[in-house]
This record gives sequence, C-alpha cells and structure tokens, in this order.
Amino acid sequence: MLRTFLVTLVLAIAFFIAEQYSVAPWLHPFWKIILVFFLSVSFLTHRLVASGLQGNQERFIPLYLAATVARLVLALAFVGFFLFQRIEQRRTFVLDFLVLYIFYTGFEIWALTRNLRRDS
Repeated sequence: MLRTFLVTLVLAIAFFIAEQYSVAPWLHPFWKIILVFFLSVSFLTHRLVASGLQGNQERFIPLYLAATVARLVLALAFVGFFLFQRIEQRRTFVLDFLVLYIFYTGFEIWALTRNLRRDS
C-alpha cells in the first residue's frame, strides 16, 4: 500500500508541475479528484483482499477478481456521475481517467507479480 501512496504522490507532483508551468490541454482541472479516487479505491481493494486472506490463502484468486470487478464498477459509477453533472471538457476528463485507470491497473499487476515471484 505504501508503494501505491508513493506512486500517487509522484503523479500528483508531476501533474502539479505540468499545471503550474505549462499550458497542459491534456490535463483536466479535476485531476486531483481523479487521483484521490484511485488512491481510495486502491486502498479499499487492498484492505478487501488483505482482510479476506487472513487464515486461508486459497481464497486469493476469487477475492482479487472480486476486487477487480468492484474497481471497474466504482470507476464506471465515478465517470458516470461526473458526466451526468455535465462537466466541461468531457473528452479530456474521460481520457485522463482512462489513462490513470490503465496506469493504476498496470501498477497493481506489476506489484502483484513482484510479490508472487518473491513468494514462489
């Protein structure tokens, strides 16, 4: 979980610098809300899997898949909520969200395979 927090902090610093020192047409003004969403969803899925694994390691795959489906449903609800609110720059918001979704998913898979190699 510490790695996820550090990656989010690095992304926040990079986005802040991009916002302050250049005109970033690819950066939506709600980038802070998107990062907080991904940090909170990552924390919730981490806690779900960690609490479910106590005592039984065989439940890892179903819990991980349930956490992935929960992440997808929460992501769709998040994007749907903001699109329903008729925010400006919809395309930029959706593209920023999708890029960060793919980034966080890739980071989670990388962290998982790193841990699996160590445990095997």
